Parts: sequence; structure tokens; C-alpha cells
Amino acid sequence: MSTRHILLGLLAGGPSHGYDLKRRHDERFPQARPLAYGQVYTTLQRLVRDGLAEVDGTDSDGGPERTMYRSTDDGARELAQWAAEVAPPAPFVTNEIFAKVVVSILAGGAPATYLQAQRAAHMERMRELTAVKTAGTADLATVLSADYALNHLDADLRWMNTTTARLTTLTAEVDAA
Repeated sequence: MSTRHILLGLLAGGPSHGYDLKRRHDERFPQARPLAYGQVYTTLQRLVRDGLAEVDGTDSDGGPERTMYRSTDDGARELAQWAAEVAPPAPFVTNEIFAKVVVSILAGGAPATYLQAQRAAHMERMRELTAVKTAGTADLATVLSADYALNHLDADLRWMNTTTARLTTLTAEVDAA
């Protein structure tokens, strides 16, 4: 995920300061890792340096002085270009679950036991996400994020089921090598 472009997208709604950008990011991308304030301000400085955002004054609102930022025309153009680019599918997908199964097979471990425990963890997370969606209080960003995560968890579960069915063959191949 491009923090640079996410912040440009948040600035597309109008001038804002870093504190509000961080808060809106965390609201709009609830399943993502929250942004650190330092990351927000460093990214804003780079956007200003690159001519994609500019300082739009300061605002104290009775508290500490805050710098307001707004997107420039160049920033709006870069954001539109980035948002229209098709994200290429990863040529190879390697994740921790896959790596642990392979290592378990190679080391003579218990991949079936691991897969069973991992399947249970995935199912629990799917129940949590489904509860968030069906509670009726979730905003659109939360529902979309939960749908995205549920689909990925479902794909992982299908892979785990296929792999579990193939464990005898996979183990025999390793043993024969």
C-alpha cells in the first residue's frame, strides 16, 4: 500500500493537517496497520518537496499550531494515474503458512497438525470478521475491508484443504529424494 498515494487521496477532499490525515486513514483503512504520526509527517514533507502537496497555512484552533496541507494539481494528476493503474498479480505467492508447511515436511514435522491448528485460527478470524459485518454498525470501509480479508482467508482455507489431502504424496516425495 502506498502511503504517499493514500495521503494524496485523503487530501483530495480538501486541506487537512497531519493529525486529521492519520485519523482519517485509520478510519478508512480499519484492517490496515495504523499509520504512525512520524510516517504521516515525513510523507507530507516528501509530497511538498516533490510538488504534489503544498502548505495551505496554519491553524491553531485554540490548541497547538498545526500546518494545513493541500494537494496540488500535480498531486491530483499523480493520484489519478496511480488509482487507474492495474496492480499486477504477484508472480509468486509465498506466505508464512506455506513456508511452515514446507519446512515441516522437510524436517519430518507434523504438517497435518499444523494445518489443523491454522485452519481453526482462520475459522475464528472469519467468524470475527463476519460478526463485524453483520453487526449493522460497520461503515462501508470496514465492510469492504472485512470482505477482502474474508476472501483471502477463504482462499487460504481452500489451499490448506488441498494441501492436507496431498500430504501423504508430498511427504513421500521428500522421503524419496
